[in-house]
Amino acid sequence: MKKLIIAAGTGFLGQVLVNQFKNKFEEIVILTRGKSQTIDGIKYVNWNARTFSGWESELENATVLINLAGKSVDCRYTKANKQEILLSRIESTKILNKAVLNCKNPPKHWLNSSTSTIYRFSLDKQMDEVDGEIGNDFSINVALSWEKAFFKTETPNTLKTALRTSIVLGKNGGAFIPLKTLAKIGFGGKQGKGNQFISWIHEDDFANAIDFIIEKEITGVINIVSPQPIRNADFMQKLRKAVGFPFGIPMNAFLLEIGSFFIRTETELVLKSRNVIPKRLLENGFEFKFGDIDKAFKNLLRK
Repeated sequence: MKKLIIAAGTGFLGQVLVNQFKNKFEEIVILTRGKSQTIDGIKYVNWNARTFSGWESELENATVLINLAGKSVDCRYTKANKQEILLSRIESTKILNKAVLNCKNPPKHWLNSSTSTIYRFSLDKQMDEVDGEIGNDFSINVALSWEKAFFKTETPNTLKTALRTSIVLGKNGGAFIPLKTLAKIGFGGKQGKGNQFISWIHEDDFANAIDFIIEKEITGVINIVSPQPIRNADFMQKLRKAVGFPFGIPMNAFLLEIGSFFIRTETELVLKSRNVIPKRLLENGFEFKFGDIDKAFKNLLRK
């Protein structure tokens, strides 16, 4: 494959994808808010994710475009933060739509971030891409607006896929690092009631799933999650066992609210039940390397 563009690819997931694709593409370009430069054969090009400034020419003749842009939801949901969470996703998606349409030879396939949080809180029904029920809260409405901005503009020469991704567990970034730290210092008990489901995916399976989607040219919405959602209490118990800590103090909703205030985040991130399964990936024949959480923890904790 010739050329890969990753918009907002300097973070944890961007690096996971660079490691996956560095030997599969002749050229990798990262669109970044940082300065334009080339490091280790990777070309970094400045953009502000809202207006054209020259970066758009990089999309010409690209094989694949992956857009990861969007302010982290790991913050307090103040009015200003809520607006930035929404606008950072919508505006980057809209400007990329314009850039793709302006290309003489546009990217063949565009994969845009979305989130498995688009489905309603569920303690019973497993949510897939066909029968999953969409909920109604701030996070869900952001996800709906994001996907609408992505699919609304037709790009006749570019395939489009929305990646409804869950929590990605990785060695060097994402949610696994703070969770592992909590478990090691005795705070690895259940969070809230503990009956809420966690949808998760190992970083290797995340990268392999993206590779698989590109290879199979799968379009539309697709859940990027492991096939085994797990209840929070079981997740934390297995994590304690994996790190070798004998007990974990449970965190009720009140304690979580206090803690989340001090670390400037929202309790929703751990209390919402995300019971999501990867129906389309499995139907297309994707094989998970780490479908089982014990196996995933063992790998992630290996030095």
